Amino acid sequence: MKDSNYTPPTAEDIFRYRYQHGTNLGSMFVHGPWLSDDVSTRISGGAKELEEVKRSLKACGLEETRSKWEAYWQTALTDFDIIWLKDVARCNSIRIPMGFFTLGPVFCTGTEFEGEPSEVYVNCWNILKHLVEKCYHHGIGVLIDFQTIPGSVDRNSEIGIADFCVSERNWSMVTDCVAFIVQEVTYHAMSGVIGVQISSETDWKTCDLQKWYDEVLEITSCVNPFLPIYISDGGSFPEALDYAMVKNRLQSSVTRSPIIVDTHKYYTTGSYQHMDPMAVISRVHNALPELSTRQGRVGSQRTAVEAYIGQYSCAMDAQTWGRVDASERRTLAKAFGQEQSKQWESKACGSAFVGFKIHRITGDGWDFERQVSADAIQPPSWLAIPRAQAISKIAQAEAQRLQSQTAALSQHSDSPDTREHRQYALGWDFGFNDGLNFFSALSRDVIAGGWNGGDKIGAMELWIRKRLADTGKLNEDFAEQWESGFRKGVSDFYDLVGINTNIVY
Repeated sequence: MKDSNYTPPTAEDIFRYRYQHGTNLGSMFVHGPWLSDDVSTRISGGAKELEEVKRSLKACGLEETRSKWEAYWQTALTDFDIIWLKDVARCNSIRIPMGFFTLGPVFCTGTEFEGEPSEVYVNCWNILKHLVEKCYHHGIGVLIDFQTIPGSVDRNSEIGIADFCVSERNWSMVTDCVAFIVQEVTYHAMSGVIGVQISSETDWKTCDLQKWYDEVLEITSCVNPFLPIYISDGGSFPEALDYAMVKNRLQSSVTRSPIIVDTHKYYTTGSYQHMDPMAVISRVHNALPELSTRQGRVGSQRTAVEAYIGQYSCAMDAQTWGRVDASERRTLAKAFGQEQSKQWESKACGSAFVGFKIHRITGDGWDFERQVSADAIQPPSWLAIPRAQAISKIAQAEAQRLQSQTAALSQHSDSPDTREHRQYALGWDFGFNDGLNFFSALSRDVIAGGWNGGDKIGAMELWIRKRLADTGKLNEDFAEQWESGFRKGVSDFYDLVGINTNIVY
């Protein structure tokens, strides 16, 4: 049974809802060239950036300082880097941190950057936009990660995230910054943007993070209710998931921004320091148990939630490594990275290694290029399929479609002449089509870049939420049967092209 109302996912849909395999770029748009000069980083984040800008302005003047900073931004991601990310690491997305000063002088008004320091950044946002466009033409999406907040104090962070509470005025200014970014994405054809993240290392209660998120999400939903918004978990992953589920509810008559929860996974501190490497690796296998009770029932729960691993590494504490012979380290480090990749691919909607170009942190475990070279971080299997083989798999799946559908419908418990069965059949057809259209987008050049491989639906829960809303199925009886059929259709397509979809919590 086919749904005559089927509309294929757009290229924009695929960019935003596919599994995001990527890396953080690094702090190029948060910290200037001084970070590469072995300058003391006793003061971090925006405070140190301002100090170095003022130092350069005093020594060199505005024009030379601006030229130096702009040259640094323009080489943040070279053509060679992009080709390596695409063809070697197989990254289909990158996460780029930025601060309020990245947006230029207007957004520095009333902050310590106001005046001559802000003039250094007059072209920064346009340089970043150009980088997003360049990535898009290579088939790589960009998550814009708005981080540094005026008036905040940063600590213990590679990329200078705000840690302490700031004034109401500064929160308001940050809200204006996020609104501007979303407007730019929406009205200035920044097609490569897969989402906008609002980051804060403050916890939920200390600084009333929920209130700020509420205000920002109200605005983003008005500007572009279809653009995914990523939020930091505020130090409480379960609480952030529950908050997102409230915001992602489908009962509202107003279309709202889909919310994805960003969480960071590191295994270097606390109890992990007292474990041997194999014990740490076993903990990875059991990661993200909070999702099991919150996912899989979009129709009945009338909401959905997704998790994104915004930072992770292959680093372990020196005490941990000290519990094994040095000769075992390479093999264990490889197993550690591969286990993380496996878990994030099966449970999260995407992941980003801690850094492609990072400073202030040393060691192979933090180095994306070295971990890719060591096969510790491997691309998802579906992105590594040669183009000709992907095309062949698609043809085989289409040829076996009827047989697969017949088997699925024969196993369905409801009688074929019931509405429940018909909705299940419609859902199956929809799901199979969507699985096929995501997977074939690369080989059919729906996505630019001439990629090998295929794409997999990553944000499955939010994608089903979108499909239920688009088709009006949620307002009909038996939405749950439609969803069940949809999931089975996607799964059957993946079985035919050889993508493993098993999730073990």
